[in-house]
Amino acid sequence: MLFIIAAVSVYMAVRPATLDLYDADTGRLYASWPAEEGLGFSVGFIHSVNKSLVCDYFVLRNGEIYAEKTVYSAFGAGVQTEVEEGQTLTYNEDGTMTISGFNQRFDKLSYIVGTVYDHVLTIGGETISLTELCGRNAAVVFEVRSGFAHYYH
Repeated sequence: MLFIIAAVSVYMAVRPATLDLYDADTGRLYASWPAEEGLGFSVGFIHSVNKSLVCDYFVLRNGEIYAEKTVYSAFGAGVQTEVEEGQTLTYNEDGTMTISGFNQRFDKLSYIVGTVYDHVLTIGGETISLTELCGRNAAVVFEVRSGFAHYYH
């Protein structure tokens, strides 16, 4: 019996890392993806103040979440209006703007799923409604976790 407990403990400790999407309040796991180097994902939503589409893009590097770029269609309250050192603002053919050159790491990435507009996750070729998956007004977290973190949040 002691051998089985030890074997399970070792397996859980070396379990490959995953990008997990879970409920910030309850810890309920909504979805999980292998945390492969270079995995990209985005979260798009209608901004609650300026009422235009914003899409945040992220990438996994060295087992951590990094902001890659933000695409939006209108300046206004709540969206970036100045380009910081190392960042680039480009105007796209469709009229949207992209700010890239972020080098911001996130231990955890948090969103509150919209109550009026949906938040849409795009990952691994899939487009997922966070409203359908998690529910309106859900506080959700994206985090790279491995080992015991899968079970003990």
